[in-house]
Amino acid sequence: MKRDLPVATRREVAREIESAPNADFIAVSGSSALVIQVKNARKDVERGLKRLRKAQRMAVSDPEIMGGTPVYRGTRVPVDMVAAMLAQGASTQEILEGYPSLNQEQVELAPLYVAAFPRRGRPAPRPWAKQKPLHVARYKLAKKA
Repeated sequence: MKRDLPVATRREVAREIESAPNADFIAVSGSSALVIQVKNARKDVERGLKRLRKAQRMAVSDPEIMGGTPVYRGTRVPVDMVAAMLAQGASTQEILEGYPSLNQEQVELAPLYVAAFPRRGRPAPRPWAKQKPLHVARYKLAKKA
């Protein structure tokens, strides 16, 4: 919907919102037909910012703990690992069973934290990646009779 409005109108709406931060409705001048309800959007933004602050407080990044990887405060559980598990289809309950030191809210806020604070730079080095495996198991399959 916002892309349907001309740029000048969008700028005017932004100026109106800025000048009246507590207004429930914004009427665009020059058009009696365009009235924008901003109360619900403002509440959604405030709710999202509150969740983001919670997500930021739950994590800590210390170079002495797991090389600076953001972990849940008081644990060594990486936040990005929990977010990746959720993205791959793991349920919150499965993660809580595997990591009893976490609570449901921490697990649910992990994707928000990872989206808001992405890791910077190159991936962490994996010294084992270029080595040959220590042992390779080979099994012969039984032939069908």
